[in-house]
Amino acid sequence: MSTEKRKNQVTMGGNPVTLIGEEIRVGDDAQNFEAIKQDLSVFDFYNDTKGKIKLISVVPSIDTGVCELQTKRFNQEAAALSRDVEIITISTDLPFAHKRFCAAQGIEQIQLVSDHKTLDFGTKYGFSVEEFRLLARGIVIIDAQNKVQYVEYVKEITNHPDYEKALLKVETLAGK
Repeated sequence: MSTEKRKNQVTMGGNPVTLIGEEIRVGDDAQNFEAIKQDLSVFDFYNDTKGKIKLISVVPSIDTGVCELQTKRFNQEAAALSRDVEIITISTDLPFAHKRFCAAQGIEQIQLVSDHKTLDFGTKYGFSVEEFRLLARGIVIIDAQNKVQYVEYVKEITNHPDYEKALLKVETLAGK
């Protein structure tokens, strides 16, 4: 596991933060990672998304406005996408918070998983924010052969990602 620290790549509230882990890039092999599902079982990225195009929506906390809107947007968009596409939202929120949020917001089209226990995703994909033990905001799209096809580290964590660009990439990969 990489302990590389990257500074000055993203900010939070205008202040630079430190990202832990190597920056993932288009063309890289996607690394397997484990997270925790809402029922406290293990989410195994390779096994749970096998053969699918994966859009990973990375958020700091679903209990913030931008993260809530990002999660709702991808839940809404999921209905129009191919069945070959899996959307996963990941944060360091506890699985209990994910379960509560999904029930309150009617989130049923996407999967929310928690990286709180080990930061396995955050470190392997370079999204862990050292100062806050949160994940930086971003999007990673991985094809059915587990090759990274799109990466966005949102420069200012409190801003939205480029939804349209990411969704266009997913549609292109799905053959739409």
